[in-house]
Amino acid sequence: MPVDVKYRTSATATGGRDGAARTADGSFEVKLSTPKELGGAGGPGANPEQLFASGYSACFLGAMKAVAPSLQLKVPADTTVTADVGIGPRSEGGFGITADLTISLPGLDRADAQKLVDAAHQVCPYSNATRGNVNVGLKLA
Repeated sequence: MPVDVKYRTSATATGGRDGAARTADGSFEVKLSTPKELGGAGGPGANPEQLFASGYSACFLGAMKAVAPSLQLKVPADTTVTADVGIGPRSEGGFGITADLTISLPGLDRADAQKLVDAAHQVCPYSNATRGNVNVGLKLA
C-alpha cells in the first residue's frame, strides 16, 4: 500500500537490547536494557516495548484529536491513553507483542467516546501498522 510520506526520521541502535539508540538529528537518545523477565539485568535503561508503548499511546491520542472535528466532538484536555505492551514467545515460533490501549476521555459521553476511539483506531498509523499482526485491545476507562 503506497504512502505519501510527509515526514521521515531515522534512529540508530547499537548494542541491541543492552545498548543505546539515538535519532540522526540528536533530538532523542536513550540507553537500553533488557528486562529481567526476558533474561536481562533489568538495568536503568528503557526497552523497545516501553518505547513502542510510548509512541502508540501518543499517536493514538493524536489520531483522536485529528478525527474529533469530523464527529463534531472535542477531545478533553485531560484525556489520557495508556498503552500496555507485552512480549513473549509465539506458538508459531519467534516472539510477538500484544498491545492494550486504555483511553480516558473525562466528561465525554460514553457513546461519543466509543465513536471517537473507533474512528481513531481506523486512522492511527500505529493501529494501521499493527492491524492483522498484533492483538490490540481498546478499552474506555
